[in-house]
Amino acid sequence: MSVSDYTETEGLPAKDREPYERWSYDLASAKLYIPRLADGQDRWFAAALSSEKDKAPSRLAVFAEQPQHKRWEMVSVVDLDSQKLPDVALDREGYATAVAANDNKHLASDADLLRTAVLDNFTTGGTNTGSKVFAPTKASKRQVKVHSDAATRFGDQGTSVFDGADNRFTDAYALKTADGGALVLFSHTHTQTDAVAHSGLQINPGKEDRAWLHDVPRMSIQYTFVCNDAATVPAKAEPSRLIGYTCARTDASGPPVPSWSHRA
Repeated sequence: MSVSDYTETEGLPAKDREPYERWSYDLASAKLYIPRLADGQDRWFAAALSSEKDKAPSRLAVFAEQPQHKRWEMVSVVDLDSQKLPDVALDREGYATAVAANDNKHLASDADLLRTAVLDNFTTGGTNTGSKVFAPTKASKRQVKVHSDAATRFGDQGTSVFDGADNRFTDAYALKTADGGALVLFSHTHTQTDAVAHSGLQINPGKEDRAWLHDVPRMSIQYTFVCNDAATVPAKAEPSRLIGYTCARTDASGPPVPSWSHRA
């Protein structure tokens, strides 16, 4: 996701490039959730972060040790739709409890099912898994709106369709909450394919697409998005709540219109 930001910027003319603003957070306001891990378990922790001192957290991040690189890395960051965080269970010494994010029979939904539900929000507007797994929240409603807005984007001149895509980032993280449920952080990948309704029409890439599409008119364009998601999951058979998600376009491709194909 970070690399795609650089790629997109490098595709812009120098005059259109906005000055880079480094993202930072206030260390004193950070709330760290450090799980007590057994020997051999992957080492990670979550952090609720605020960009300003004495302000409620606006982002959830996961930092994980990468033994192959001999360093810690931020592997996920989610913009929160609500600054009210779930009550993470802490032991007497202040440690959180890591629980299994997948195949956990003590949770109403695991990370794989949550990922399926998120993808359904984009692909169908939540008519299948999405509406069954999630209670309505700002985050889930935003995903459904992305689907509904795309359905009418081109009118009768074209279509815009979402689909799931191969997901390289299958790691997921979960912390036990005070109500017996869990805070689950995971990632997903989806595509959006825009296509003209018939020959004679074309899609003109926007300036933000230039890095991938080079201003060449297309018959169709498939965008790939990698996203980080955060959800609270109850222990009982009740709906989960999507509390935030953050996406980045990481690729775009598509066949040029015939006249440009001949030139190539």
